[in-house]
Order: sequence, then structure tokens, then C-alpha cells
Amino acid sequence: MPEAATTPAPLSHLLGFNAGYVDTAGFLALNGLFAAHVTGNFVTLGAALIHGSAGAVSKLLALPVFCAAVVLTRLASNALAARQKAPMRRLIAAQVLLLALAAALMLAFGPFADSDALPAFTAGMLMVCAMAVQNAMQRMHLAQLPPSTLMTGNTTQVMIDLADLFKGLQGEGRNAATGRLRKMLPAIASFAVGCALAALAYVALGMWCFVLPPVVAALTLRWTPKAG
Repeated sequence: MPEAATTPAPLSHLLGFNAGYVDTAGFLALNGLFAAHVTGNFVTLGAALIHGSAGAVSKLLALPVFCAAVVLTRLASNALAARQKAPMRRLIAAQVLLLALAAALMLAFGPFADSDALPAFTAGMLMVCAMAVQNAMQRMHLAQLPPSTLMTGNTTQVMIDLADLFKGLQGEGRNAATGRLRKMLPAIASFAVGCALAALAYVALGMWCFVLPPVVAALTLRWTPKAG
């Protein structure tokens, strides 16, 4: 069940930052693989097939792997709840492990000319699974927060609310619109900062840029309720 509406803001910011960071770093290091925005891989798959570039297998399998990870996350969450254990903290721990394993593979074997090579493919799918855990966890336990991995819906809602406010929306509608803006604008900003920092870190640090995501994921435990 969703956590209380008092979930602290830093948790939302860290989730959004990490999603943007992982998506960008993975895209740069693995020939255009999206770890969080997995449906975008259909576009890059088409480009890979037309141009003969590497990574077609990874892009083709990213969505089914993501879907399987979401199903497993849901089953694990239900099983943990049935045993009176806190699902969120254990799901975050699983995400930390997935991102740490991906970072280890990137450091040990990267950089990669072919993202379909086994170490690169495995690292990419681990990152996809980590983002699947985050997506599912947020839907199940943090439904009061704006999505942290897909910004299209957030941006669309922000533009709708801004248009309504510009037209002079009043009363409860205005309060609802401004409340959504207070949530969604920081979420978009956190994701954008993650994207920008990942690009800079990849240029400056190469494969070492993948050390940060598991650390950020571990930091989210600081603001995660111990129960629920």
C-alpha cells in the first residue's frame, strides 16, 4: 500500500536524479540503451537496424526484461507484506545490489564497442532491472509522488496546469494545480540534473561514472520508512 503523504522531499529528488543519471550514463556507454525510458529503445532499435550499429539485441530485450522485473517486484512486495516485512526498504536494497553489480561489470570490462557483448549486455539488463524496481516500487508504495523516471507525463501536466493558471483558474482547481506544480517541477528538475551530471561524469570519468548510482540508491534508505 502507498506510504503516507508525508514522504520527505529528498526521497523524490534522489529517485528522480538517479533515474536521469542511469538513463543518460547507460545511453552513452551502451550504444543508446535506455535503462529507465525503456520504450525509447524501440526508436534506437530501429536506428541500429538501419545503420548497422551495435546494441540491437540489448534494445530488443530491454522491454521484456523490464516487464519481467516489474512482475517479480510486485510478487516480492506482496510476499514481504504478507510476512509483515517492510517491502520498500528491501526493494531499495535490491536496487542498490543491481546497480552495484552493473557498475562492477562496467568497470571490469568497459568501455564497450559492442553493447551486445555479454558483459555489456548483462550490465545493461541489470540497470534496466534496477529502474524496473524503482518504477514498480513507486507505483506501489509512493503513489503520492510524481513519476521519477518518465518525464513526458509530468511535463504535460505542468503545461496544462500553467495554461489553466494563466487563464485565471480559481478556487479548488487553482489549489490543486499549484499543488501539482510544487511536486512535478522539482521532479523534472531532479531528473534533468541527473541527466546533465551523468553526461559530464561520463566525459570526465568514463566507466567510473557508474559508481554513483548505487550510492545514491543507498542514500534513499535514509528517508525510507522502516515500516510499510
